[in-house]
Amino acid sequence: MPLVASTTVLDELQEKFGPAAIIPQPTRDSIPTFWTPKEKVREVIGFLKNEIAEPYKMLYDLTVIDERVRTHRDGQPESSSTVVYHLLSFDRNQYIRIKVPLTADRLSLPTITSVFPAANWYEREAWDMFGVVFEGHPHLVRILMPRTWKGHPLRKDHPARATEMGPYQLDEKKEGREQEALQFKPEEWGMQTSHGGADYMFLNVGPQHPGTHGVLRIILQLDGEQIVDAVPDIGYHHRGAEKMGERQTWHTYIPYTDRVDYLSGVINNFAYLTAVEKLADIQVPPRAQVIRVMMAELYRIISHLVWYGTFAQDVGQLSPVFYTFNDRERALGIVEAVCGARMHPNWFRIGGVAQDLPVGWEQMFHDFIAYLPSKLREYDHEIMENRIFKGRTVGVGVITKDEAIEWGVTGPNLRATGLEWDFRKKQPYSVYDQFQFDVPTAQGGDCYARAQVRVEEMRQSLRIVEQCVNNMPGGPYKSDSPLATPPNKNYTMHDIETLITHFLSVSWGPVIPPGEALGAIEASKGNNGYYLVSDGSTNSYRTRIRTPSFPHLQILPRTCRGLIVSDLLAILGSFDYVLADVDR
Repeated sequence: MPLVASTTVLDELQEKFGPAAIIPQPTRDSIPTFWTPKEKVREVIGFLKNEIAEPYKMLYDLTVIDERVRTHRDGQPESSSTVVYHLLSFDRNQYIRIKVPLTADRLSLPTITSVFPAANWYEREAWDMFGVVFEGHPHLVRILMPRTWKGHPLRKDHPARATEMGPYQLDEKKEGREQEALQFKPEEWGMQTSHGGADYMFLNVGPQHPGTHGVLRIILQLDGEQIVDAVPDIGYHHRGAEKMGERQTWHTYIPYTDRVDYLSGVINNFAYLTAVEKLADIQVPPRAQVIRVMMAELYRIISHLVWYGTFAQDVGQLSPVFYTFNDRERALGIVEAVCGARMHPNWFRIGGVAQDLPVGWEQMFHDFIAYLPSKLREYDHEIMENRIFKGRTVGVGVITKDEAIEWGVTGPNLRATGLEWDFRKKQPYSVYDQFQFDVPTAQGGDCYARAQVRVEEMRQSLRIVEQCVNNMPGGPYKSDSPLATPPNKNYTMHDIETLITHFLSVSWGPVIPPGEALGAIEASKGNNGYYLVSDGSTNSYRTRIRTPSFPHLQILPRTCRGLIVSDLLAILGSFDYVLADVDR
């Protein structure tokens, strides 16, 4: 059943701003949700961050919903678009959702970058995708789409398929315009081209550079070899993942989630399905829950092994990448035996998993659990205790705890600042509360500390996997909810109604009840959240993907100013981002 927002927060907000300015909304996910007019939004956000007891110190996400063709909006204010803010309080261990209605003739509201600097990229994305103007924003330009793009792709009237548009053509004139648009103009970003009679140098790193780990461009402002400032240029990997979520059915979108953080496999499915199952009120059986946890932790190890080897390579060690990829290959062999696929297994389903575990699965896991610890000890000596590795990483790219929270940093990068915050422990989802494991932290907040956390996380994930193997419950591997599983085929041959239901379930997929829910989990790179809005249809009305890598790249300029170019590559490697996770 929908839950009404917390009365404590409601009372505090209404006492401060009046009942007319704070209107609660019931939701499917129990997150306190309030509507406020755009004239009050900056004050409300500022109050929640700086004045309320146990404040909401992190801007978790900011997005927009195009409401123009939505039908189920009972009790909500009229709007053609809605701006949605998600904030997170570590003291309360609670999210809060603030929604602002906008009319078609006034798609604008005040920026909150003066309250949350991390809103800079989120507001640029909201303007880029939906055309919402944030008044007072320091540099409101496109962030994911090319500067020359026409329109706003996540609006409902924008084409969702290539077949709805004409064939792409790139004549010489258009190519010239595109090349001109890529030229970096320092004055547009408030940068000086010279200082003290000497010119600064502007250096493009990427978009094709091994140190950027994907198609990322960073424009560096250099004084000699020292970094004065940096401007990340993202969007080269954008392919409309959120638009696809609104085009596909609830079920057929699952494979697309695999491709967001393409190193983490089923962890992507986990976040998406957590939100879907909240919306549909589907209870996942115990065996399916434990299988999910086991496979998710195996993929956490797989992702961290890729990071481990490539990070060592970034700072000059060539051998480790071969060793860690060999270990990863062993883990992917287990995935292939269980799921039939490797990097993109598409194996989790609404209400459970696609199939039960195969015969002999236990021995494969036991062999891997016995194999990996000695290899990790070897890498401790080879990498973590190496004086050159330490020289390249200790004290480099420092982020304090307060800075991490201010900029939306989560996961290992947050825990490297000393904050013991893991959503598997703090907000347990699935059956994580039934497992024993520690939350690794470090104190330096630098590149080396981020490495320490991830290395220890692999050991803790092995602990969880071992507990799953040794305590795997019996029973079904998927829910018997009609929204998750078609009628038993034995019954479909007896009456036409059951046959029709079976046909609709496997062709159109389930009809998820109207509502909205956030499914947020501890992914390998930080907190990954899917904010889904259902209009009572066979597909999502709005699919919002909050990825950890997006805010992690936004803080990059802050971490590299005053350092040198080689330090930049160490910082990039230590962040462990994926460009598809940034751009979606």
